[in-house]
Amino acid sequence: MSETTPKFTPILLGSDFNVYGMARSFYELYGQPVTAYAAQELAPTRFTKIVDVHLIPGFSEDPVFFDEMKKLVEEYKNHEEPVILIGCGDGYAELIAKHKEVLQEAFVCPYIDYDLLKQLNNKENFYQVCDKYNLPYPKTQIITKQMVEEDKVIQPFDYPVALKPTDSVEWLDVHFEGRKKAFRIQSATEFGEILNKIYDNGYTSDLILQDFIPGDDSNMRVLNAYVDKNHKVKMMCLGHPLLEDPAPAAIGNYVAILPEYNEKLYQQIQEFLEDIKFTGYANFDMKYDERDQTFKLFEINLRQGRSSFFVTLTGYNLAQWVVKDYVTDELKDQEVVYANRDEDKIKLWLGVSTGTFKKYTRENDDKKKALELIEQKRYGTTFDYDKDHNFKRWLLMNWMLYNYRKSFARYFKENKG
Repeated sequence: MSETTPKFTPILLGSDFNVYGMARSFYELYGQPVTAYAAQELAPTRFTKIVDVHLIPGFSEDPVFFDEMKKLVEEYKNHEEPVILIGCGDGYAELIAKHKEVLQEAFVCPYIDYDLLKQLNNKENFYQVCDKYNLPYPKTQIITKQMVEEDKVIQPFDYPVALKPTDSVEWLDVHFEGRKKAFRIQSATEFGEILNKIYDNGYTSDLILQDFIPGDDSNMRVLNAYVDKNHKVKMMCLGHPLLEDPAPAAIGNYVAILPEYNEKLYQQIQEFLEDIKFTGYANFDMKYDERDQTFKLFEINLRQGRSSFFVTLTGYNLAQWVVKDYVTDELKDQEVVYANRDEDKIKLWLGVSTGTFKKYTRENDDKKKALELIEQKRYGTTFDYDKDHNFKRWLLMNWMLYNYRKSFARYFKENKG
């Protein structure tokens, strides 16, 4: 780092696309590799020079997480410069909040307190918060394990319906054939079968049953925000997903995002985040409901999303906000940035090849705009970074793109809503 570069140390938790995207964001700003700690090695952070991953078996859960982090607290607590700790998954974000009192002895932890995190992380509780702030969300019914066991489940909506776990962290440890991040269920028979599978395989928390909002992937929106240590929103960046991963285990993972501007939506979410006294990164998933012309919230992630590098790609580097907040203290007098006002500066983010995008994205005006950006070379990916090229990484990238092509060929079915 040069003499004018802020003095700080970032530490990331995890090894997935989110970690690589954050590491790349830091590297683009400061030219220094980033240290990460994770329970297992995932493809996005293999064969890279910009992130150094330390693997610790069992690190994604207590007691291993707490024991290992206490060692790092001792190592860093007398560090001369700020050490910023960023969790890049739901589980890591929750663990940081849970142990924040101890971790803050050594680290900057840009996270809300554990009680608020548990309220927002649980979809059932989050919808109660939405009611308080008049934030639209799909018509919802809660299903408990006891209701299933006693055969007292009532399904009040027309099919198809959406079904998802309230506790996304517990869901990570539940495995069975046909498991998905979220289910779109077409019949009463399928509904009963899936309920039984979920609870027979160890899930204990409640489920969210929802009215399915009509429309395909192109009705989705994703919004990323950064809220400073004084609970003031400083950056909001809205994305319009044009295509999602069709694989059952990856439903809801975006693979193409077109940046978008919506000041009314920005203001609505800003007011909410500031009123609940949020801190750090937030990521919202929502879908536009043509029936009443509203964006209905599905969830808030208390971290950046796996596709959030689209924010950095289009000019609003994700890493700069936390550095300006906790290292240089530049954010205190800065007004909120509503991203993507200037369409001439936006870039298309892709998680698949341009060929896969062109073949499977539904034909509409947004696809035309995206194709124009591809023609103008105004697009990019998280993984393909010109300052981190090597032969092994090139092979890995092509292997991942090939797997995406196979997955789309196997699972993709056009949904016309």
